Amino acid sequence: MTEAGQDEVREAASGTQARLPVGLSDGISKLAAHALLEPVIGDPSLRLLCHEGETDELLSELALHKLDLVLASQPAPHNQNLRLTSERLIASPVDWYGPVSLVRKSAVDHFPDCLNTLPVLLPTGHSSLRSRLDRWLETQNIRPNIVGEFEDSALMAVFGARGLGVFPLAEFGAGDAPLLRGLRKLGSSPDVKEEIHAIVSRRGRHHPLTQQVLAGASA
Repeated sequence: MTEAGQDEVREAASGTQARLPVGLSDGISKLAAHALLEPVIGDPSLRLLCHEGETDELLSELALHKLDLVLASQPAPHNQNLRLTSERLIASPVDWYGPVSLVRKSAVDHFPDCLNTLPVLLPTGHSSLRSRLDRWLETQNIRPNIVGEFEDSALMAVFGARGLGVFPLAEFGAGDAPLLRGLRKLGSSPDVKEEIHAIVSRRGRHHPLTQQVLAGASA
């Protein structure tokens, strides 16, 4: 273990506050990210620092040890100078949710064809999930009535809950959806997967809280 990693272990063992700077790339499901970080949230010594941004920007900060972990929709590019490693944590099927005012029995019974007429919210092109959704919609012969596009999936869920439209949500992390009042499940598109990869530096891998996140995802 590196000296930096030993320092992190000693800090955690001593009961002092343990910092975990995490980068969340634009476009990943924030509800799924919350579920992945849940194993460490109950740690009384935790000081969680979350940064959002473009993947390349976050990887640069990771390489400079300003972050210990980056959660992204794709693995780290091969670059020996950065000395980063990545691990796919989830490949979650995608469900569709919407407000009670839109998700009526007739819509559920005619899913996914109902997406031709219902107002639809989608992630922006920043998300690799968007291209997968576009391909799936095309195979289903659906031309969605897109009324909103969001980089932040949690914000998309909030607008959906307020009645703007129906939206896709990774099954992993959807347990937090009831926190948004009035949401109802519309249907599932199991052929569409949302991936989240953990990217770490050699130093960050030895962070005890990072190890908890990785172990929790593989459990």
